[in-house]
Amino acid sequence: MSGRKSLATLSVRGGEDRVKPDNAVAQPIVCTATYSFTSRREIADHFEGRIEREEYGRYGNPTVRAAEKRIAALDGAEDAVLFGSGMAAVSTALLALLKSGQHVILTSDCYRRTRQLVGSFLSRYGIESTLVPPGDLAALEAAIRPGATRLVVTESPTNPYLRVADLPAYAAVVRKHRGLKLLVDSTFATPINQRPLELGADLVLHSATKYLGGHNDLLAGSLSGRADLIAGLRDLRGVLGTLLDPHSAYLLQRGLKTLDLRVGKQNASGLRIARWLEARPEVVRVFHPGLESHPDHVTAKAQMSGFGGVVSFIVEGGLEGAAAFVDAVRIPLIAPSLGGVESLIEQPALMSFYELTSEERRAIGIEEGLVRLSLGIEDADELIADLAQAFERSRVPAVA
Repeated sequence: MSGRKSLATLSVRGGEDRVKPDNAVAQPIVCTATYSFTSRREIADHFEGRIEREEYGRYGNPTVRAAEKRIAALDGAEDAVLFGSGMAAVSTALLALLKSGQHVILTSDCYRRTRQLVGSFLSRYGIESTLVPPGDLAALEAAIRPGATRLVVTESPTNPYLRVADLPAYAAVVRKHRGLKLLVDSTFATPINQRPLELGADLVLHSATKYLGGHNDLLAGSLSGRADLIAGLRDLRGVLGTLLDPHSAYLLQRGLKTLDLRVGKQNASGLRIARWLEARPEVVRVFHPGLESHPDHVTAKAQMSGFGGVVSFIVEGGLEGAAAFVDAVRIPLIAPSLGGVESLIEQPALMSFYELTSEERRAIGIEEGLVRLSLGIEDADELIADLAQAFERSRVPAVA
């Protein structure tokens, strides 16, 4: 495909060969653990880089490779590499880019499992870390240790309050320090709404389990960036075995074909429902980057083309009030995760942070009455009607 294509076209055709094996329209699933060679010459050509082909299933697969090329096209990257989950992707990246005696900086609102990986596990191997508040560029600059800091990791938008990092500003700080790289988790935004590589990031991470797959039926993670960076990550994937299987890669490609359509609808539903919730007397506060009340609304408008389908809000009545409301909804399913065609709803205090006490949750900013709604592609009018009846049935007291 020649010339610059729209994201809608790239979602369907990005990175693919026009003629596929057996003239198939859909990318075939190549289900094999190993690959045969015709001769000693072909083996030499492969290992000496004269031909590109697969050798063993842990190092690559044609179905997986096709999905990687499409994600790279969507992210505007030279290359991309897929893993068995988002955490497999970030774990491989951290292990590839850091070694004992080095230092990584994370914004304090990064995914909690990423923070756990760095703070509880990598610290055992002499890798130190610092958490900085989101958006505090002075704190970021102050945390950098010349000669030791090798990576800055941030997420945008974040979970669950949907904070939006000023990525060009982050990149400007990183560029002042030789050898320092910026990794952006852009799972909530998708390539449809945000292009971190164009904003100065070195690597962009997606939990492809979410919007990229889009149907709540697979686990996958991806990293996109320069070809040399991705080559190193792919090599380490072959050592660690954090690869994606061909069946999931096939489902991921099928999901990517409708990414632009799905995200467009979720963007529209998200903003409409966020505005509706903001007017409800039972709601204390709504968090969505498309709202003028959101602290990062101006930043989001500058660097995002859409604001996403996740809406977080605090319900009056605390833990019990929010629980009664969540129990009363009929269309969204009570479940973790996000980005699929089905709307999902959860109360973080009772799911993602269940093991913490109220005081511990409050200390990390998780309100007892917080609800996270991940919108699917159902009819927005029917979703609003369902939320309205849930408020009525749960009898949450109105704000005085």
